[in-house]
Amino acid sequence: MDIMVKRVASTRKSTISEVYVDGEHLWYGLEDTVREVIGAHVKTWKVKGETAIPRGKYKVIVTQSARFKRRLPLLVGVKFFTGIRIHPGNTHEDTSGCLLLGMITSKGRVLRSRAACAEAQEMIETALLAGEKVWITIGGDPVKR
Repeated sequence: MDIMVKRVASTRKSTISEVYVDGEHLWYGLEDTVREVIGAHVKTWKVKGETAIPRGKYKVIVTQSARFKRRLPLLVGVKFFTGIRIHPGNTHEDTSGCLLLGMITSKGRVLRSRAACAEAQEMIETALLAGEKVWITIGGDPVKR
């Protein structure tokens, strides 16, 4: 299973993306603002809890989240970031570097997030149980607003 996060718009606080599974657009994503400077060490641009996931391809697994007290998708191998998950939320205030999903987007928010995350988690867990690997690719050059 391949998940693609294509960033499309960014403000000084948040980034909106279109999220695709195996080429089909299913949800919208919200992250903190993109601060990544290509070629520069992450320590020079990362602001803890306020920085979007670095571009790249990451393995996705589902594990128990100590913070949320339930099983959630986890991105594996995000250098200098820990506990990067896919979980419900609506605004940049609901994420500390994680990816929030929603069915629709409006003015820097994602809406119907619980439904989108439940759908995503079911798809991810089904793929993993079938022995598939699940990958997420974070990319795109968002338009600054």
